[in-house]
Amino acid sequence: MPPFTPPAQPDPQPSPTWSRGAEHRAGGPESSVVSSAVNDSNVVPITAAHTARKGSSRHADASLTSPETPAKGKRSTPTAGKVRADALRLLGCVRIATVRQMASVITGEESDGRSYVRRAMKELAELGLAETNGKDGKHQIWNLTVAGQKALADGNELPPRPKAGTGAKAVRAGLGPHGLAVTDMILAYTDTVLSGDRACLTDWQVEVNHAIRQTGLSFNSDAVLAVPTQTSEVRLFELDNGTMSQARLAKEVWDYERYAGHRVWEGARGTIGGTYPFWQRHRYTRSERFPLLYVVLAGKEEHLLDNRRRALAADVKGIAVAVWVNTMPRLRRGEPWYEIGVDDPDRRRRRYPEPAGR
Repeated sequence: MPPFTPPAQPDPQPSPTWSRGAEHRAGGPESSVVSSAVNDSNVVPITAAHTARKGSSRHADASLTSPETPAKGKRSTPTAGKVRADALRLLGCVRIATVRQMASVITGEESDGRSYVRRAMKELAELGLAETNGKDGKHQIWNLTVAGQKALADGNELPPRPKAGTGAKAVRAGLGPHGLAVTDMILAYTDTVLSGDRACLTDWQVEVNHAIRQTGLSFNSDAVLAVPTQTSEVRLFELDNGTMSQARLAKEVWDYERYAGHRVWEGARGTIGGTYPFWQRHRYTRSERFPLLYVVLAGKEEHLLDNRRRALAADVKGIAVAVWVNTMPRLRRGEPWYEIGVDDPDRRRRRYPEPAGR
């Protein structure tokens, strides 16, 4: 299947006029103020957070941008306070990261930048706002403490995420590599698809739960990016770090169609008219189409990832939600995405029956 070469300012969903095999650029800004609420009864739509940000300009100090280079060619030295603040913001979004990952964002430098970030993380640890709970090779994995999350909330730096964990348990359990791979995916997508717009880094959220209590369906998206476009307020991301079976990966992708296909009756007690898609009524209330799902494959040699991509395309053939897939090496090089699923609300409606009587 031929890849798509995404346009500069795309719509997050494939346009109905695009033909299969046509090339387009898979990218465009979005923001992740998605509630991490769980069941349908207490899911909070993202509209409240979006409304709060609507019309407000991004402050330079909150944008995680790299230090400006003076006209004389000398690098400006980031202030200690700014590095600490940026590290807090970044960890508040991606949950876990190494000094190398944080330095690539906060200072835009490699070895020099790491020394700034390393010093800042030591100071944050002394303040009780950040900690390490494991290593990835020789690199320590950092995460916020509960006090660090509270500091972000008190400073109104990020939208409230009351159910978000710190990531410490996952790292201690040996699951740090997957979380770091998700962070790598976020940074790579920001650099290649969002043209390095680091302001969007605070618009990500990881481990976002999607659940429908009536059916028992519950799964977590590895990452969600939400900067509203004309048709959708978020993009959904799944990352396979080479640790799950092909069948399990396919099931995770099909879960999105099951979620998108569930419908609920209109009205508080289901006494009015017909039915609505659950996601459109209770979750992504400003979206006209079900959000596009990006699947990124990592953790193996590139030729094995290509084999896995082709196998996934075969396993989800006929799926009625929009799905694009890429490998991590291709994503880092800014190469095209492959479309393996097309959004088709009518087919979903036929595939999933009306809910039981009111």
